[in-house]
Amino acid sequence: MKVDYDLVVIGAGPAGEKAAAQAAYFGKRVLVVERAPQPGGAGTHTGTVPSKTLRETAMYLSGYRSREMYGIAVELEPTATLPRLMSRKAAIVASESRRISDNLARHNVDTWHGAGRLLDAHTVEVTGPEGVRRASAAVILIATGSRPARPVDIDFTDERIHDSDEILELDHIPASMTILGAGVIGCEYACMFAALGVRVTLVDSREVLLSFLDREMVEQLTRSMRRMGIELRMGARWKSVAREGDGVVTRFGDGGAIASEQLLYAAGREGRTRELGLEALGIYPDRRGYLAVNERYQTVVPNVLAAGDAIGFPALAATSMEQGRVAVCHAFGFDYKRSVDELLPYGIYTIPEVSAVGECEATCAENGIDYAVGRAHYSQNPRGKISGDTEGLLKLVVARASRRLIGVHVIGDRATELVHIGQAVIHLRGTVDAFIEMVFNFPSLAEAYKYAAYDCLGQLACESPPAS
Repeated sequence: MKVDYDLVVIGAGPAGEKAAAQAAYFGKRVLVVERAPQPGGAGTHTGTVPSKTLRETAMYLSGYRSREMYGIAVELEPTATLPRLMSRKAAIVASESRRISDNLARHNVDTWHGAGRLLDAHTVEVTGPEGVRRASAAVILIATGSRPARPVDIDFTDERIHDSDEILELDHIPASMTILGAGVIGCEYACMFAALGVRVTLVDSREVLLSFLDREMVEQLTRSMRRMGIELRMGARWKSVAREGDGVVTRFGDGGAIASEQLLYAAGREGRTRELGLEALGIYPDRRGYLAVNERYQTVVPNVLAAGDAIGFPALAATSMEQGRVAVCHAFGFDYKRSVDELLPYGIYTIPEVSAVGECEATCAENGIDYAVGRAHYSQNPRGKISGDTEGLLKLVVARASRRLIGVHVIGDRATELVHIGQAVIHLRGTVDAFIEMVFNFPSLAEAYKYAAYDCLGQLACESPPAS
């Protein structure tokens, strides 16, 4: 069968971009179909990049980092608005979209703008500014990402009720906000708005925050959030959400209620796969719109692949990129990258930020691993004191028998950067002794690894007491 392309990718987010570039790098003819005017997906345009821009702005303007150092209370101007605070966003988003476009062009990848739909296992129809076009391909990759879940009983047309893709379109900083859903997105936005002086109530039906994290990190984050003035209502099930007068009222099954100026619904996302015509091929998304794939990222139709948020957990940009690369390597037999590393780091951009990789104490207990831990507090680190972060903590988890590092957990300034030092040691099957041997810049937060290692060695019955 003659085809126009070796690969057609639907979606130019993290998975789609990297898959397209990977295939083209090895000489394949590639077409990318993107429905938005610019590539990048939700992460670039409505999620990751814009929200992290707001986070940095909030931390700077609120004086968050300077409060512990100087005792300074910084207040925003009464006329401050989100559009003003987000003034850097447009430039950053444009720059990232341009980088993606340049990357695809550098690899000679064709790009069509429009909504793609599969007519059969080898044909994609694209409806866009150029009219209706069709392209055939040996392999098709679905990388259409996800969108916020929207319960039918919540009126998202109301100007005071928002999902996580549109919350940053607010035209002013509200006095109060209720956030339904205390997952990663809900916790991140709760911290950002609290730093801007918003009275935030964070609600979730679960009893604890972010249960996949080490409990010590969660407890520290919970304390920090409460110090910021965030009211946490855990184990609370909401019954209804409705506009009442000038506010939004959330009612609970126990008869209680919360009234706030604005409401953000952040309880989950769903795969953006319903409009692709997949059912005609025998491919059926689950109830949340996610597609099932095997270890080669094939759907039940072998030449139709899927990667990224469209297949659900873990739905991380970094993981999506790797999935896209691995999918096309399998599809075309490239002896290059055959699997996504099982060691996945998590980065939660709360205030303070949290990051983790590998085992935590709970998973060690569940799996019968005899372990030891070592801790280093930012309050005892000169760079931590200089930066004003006295709440930070770095924690190492080590297998007793082998002394191998098996987990790293960090809360505090630069946590999402610091975690990769430990990730490298875990990946190379290194021991905790590596940090004793290493020389770290002084002063640096990274030096906390050495002192966490010393703390850990004190539990490992070493022959002589560790130095300090």
